[in-house]
This record gives sequence, structure tokens and C-alpha cells, in this order.
Amino acid sequence: QVQLVESGGGLVQAGGSLRLSCAASGRTVSSYTMAWFRQTPGKEREFVARSSWGGGSTYYADSVKGRFTISRDNARNTVYLQMNSLKPEDTAHYYCAAGRHLYALDPADFGSWGQGTQVTVSL
Repeated sequence: QVQLVESGGGLVQAGGSLRLSCAASGRTVSSYTMAWFRQTPGKEREFVARSSWGGGSTYYADSVKGRFTISRDNARNTVYLQMNSLKPEDTAHYYCAAGRHLYALDPADFGSWGQGTQVTVSL
């Protein structure tokens, strides 16, 4: 089992940028599909971005496509989410997840989760 710890969240004005980090331990991220999800109170966890193991192909939710970029540094065993042009609707608790399914999008397909980091975007 891989352990995940997110960091990098905070308060930012609309139009600004943040970079979230997800540090892994216990196993190497290179053998996992890594993803970012987000959740707001009263709503289900929402898929944001995915980086598949192997070739590392990426996939994004339509709502973040062109603004967010997921990347991984296997040497540092860390996954990142670069978030640009942030909008108030991006405000959420962001979670990093690791799974074995190559093209997973559903939270149920990910077996390891971090505790999350809060992102708040103000007008």
C-alpha cells in the first residue's frame, strides 16, 4: 500500500495559480495510476485529472482542461497538480489518489488516498 500526503493548498485570488504536491511513500508512484479528485461539502468526490502508469498518459475533466496540468516526478516519488487561471468554482478540498487501473476515473478504482488539501479561490 502506498501512503500519500498532499500539500500546497491555500487561498488565492481568481486568475491566480497554485501547485499541489502529493508525496508518496511505501511504494513508487511509477507503478500506479495517480489522480487528483476534489470535493465540496455535500457533494460527491469529483474527478479532476489522471496520470496513468506506464506511458503516463494524462486525462482531465472538462472543467479543468487547459488550465490544470498533472505531472509526476518518479525520482522524487511525487505527483503534482499545477492549477492556473483559477476560478471560484475550483474551491474544494483536493485529494491525491493511487490505483492500479490504467484508465480509472471512479473513486472506487483507487485504493490509496491522502488526507487532502484545501484550495480556496476568492473573487
